[in-house]
Amino acid sequence: MLLESSTFAGDAWPREMMRAELANPHGHYLVAEMMHASLVVGYAGLLCPRDSGDGDIQTIAVSHEMRGQGVGRSLLVALISEARDRGATRIFLEVRADNDPAQALYRNLGFIPIGVRKGYYQPDGVDAVSMRLDLGVSARPGSRSPGEEMEGAC
Repeated sequence: MLLESSTFAGDAWPREMMRAELANPHGHYLVAEMMHASLVVGYAGLLCPRDSGDGDIQTIAVSHEMRGQGVGRSLLVALISEARDRGATRIFLEVRADNDPAQALYRNLGFIPIGVRKGYYQPDGVDAVSMRLDLGVSARPGSRSPGEEMEGAC
C-alpha cells in the first residue's frame, strides 16, 4: 500500500478496495520487484473475464525512482499478453489527463484515446482520458501485434 499511496497521493485506493481487486477471480495482478532487494518497484492489474472480449487495465504504478526504466512498459505488455490469453479483443483504461508520460506509453503500445471522463479523479477533479487497444486486428506479415514490442520479464 506504500507504493499505492506514494504514487496516487489524493486518489489512492483504500486497502479494502485493493483486497477486493486482488481476490477477484477475473483479475490478474503482477508485481515488479528490484532484483536482490525484495523491494516492490511496480505493480499492475487487469480485469478480464475469460472469453468476454474486453479487458480493463485497473491500475498500474511504478515507484518514482524507477520511472523511465521500462518497468511500466514491461508490466503493461505482460497484462496485454494475459488479456489475449483470456480471449480479449479490446483493452480499455483510464489515465489522468495531466499524466503525459503515461499517455505517451499507452499510445506507444497502440492505445488510442476514445473519450474524456470529466472530473473522474477525486478529490481533485482531474479528467480521465479513456483509451482503447484493439487486439482483434490482423497484423501484416512480419509485423508485431499491439503490445508485443517488448515481451519479457518484468
